[in-house]
Amino acid sequence: MMTDALVVKNLSKMYGDHRAVDDVSFSVAEGEIFGLIGPNGAGKTTTLRMISTLLTMTSGDITVYGKDMRTESDGIRKMISYLPEDAGAYKDLTGYAYLTFMAGFFANGAEMEGIVARGVEIANLGTRIDSKVSTYSKGMMRRLLIARAIMPGPKLAILDEITSGLDVINAFDIRDIVRSIAKSGVSVLLSSHNMFEVDQLCDRIGMIDGGRMILTGTPAELKERYNVGTIEEVFIKAAVKR
Repeated sequence: MMTDALVVKNLSKMYGDHRAVDDVSFSVAEGEIFGLIGPNGAGKTTTLRMISTLLTMTSGDITVYGKDMRTESDGIRKMISYLPEDAGAYKDLTGYAYLTFMAGFFANGAEMEGIVARGVEIANLGTRIDSKVSTYSKGMMRRLLIARAIMPGPKLAILDEITSGLDVINAFDIRDIVRSIAKSGVSVLLSSHNMFEVDQLCDRIGMIDGGRMILTGTPAELKERYNVGTIEEVFIKAAVKR
């Protein structure tokens, strides 16, 4: 029986009278890649930020590997890593120096060296790991940032729009990195506007529209349910039916 890495129950977030997230429930199994999709303003990033402990929920429950967000948020922070869409790195540092600096927040000595070595391996930038971050392409930057997020060994990685703005080759490479992360046992929760990406990458998908989770399932289940060939068509049909 698979363990639940994440359980979200009846999660809501209010900003004044505006309900940005409305009674959302879903779970992510250990080692699973779960994708959140939906239009701009649907509530995806707000949901991720609540799970990442960066935003306080208005109501509902979040548990990460059995730890309750309301009472054990410090313990949860030690198990998760969050990479926002607009994340950046210190451009005057080399890639290696940046990973070393960030690893210092998690360990020191030989343990820190091990974390950095893992980051270098994940980034897979070759000799460019010793170049300044200011010289990196978007794809190289994203590799470095994913390495930073994964190298401390989180149990749950939360990734927001990881291939946004990348060309086809770089996006393909980033998806490969995410697959390898999941195979190593890390559970992955990601958001994406790219319907092809979630179809290819995710074990299960949740669709959010207007702050509500309108459906969940595997890509194959959802395409069969709506009798269509793509996840994009599933979303259009599901959104129209509402």
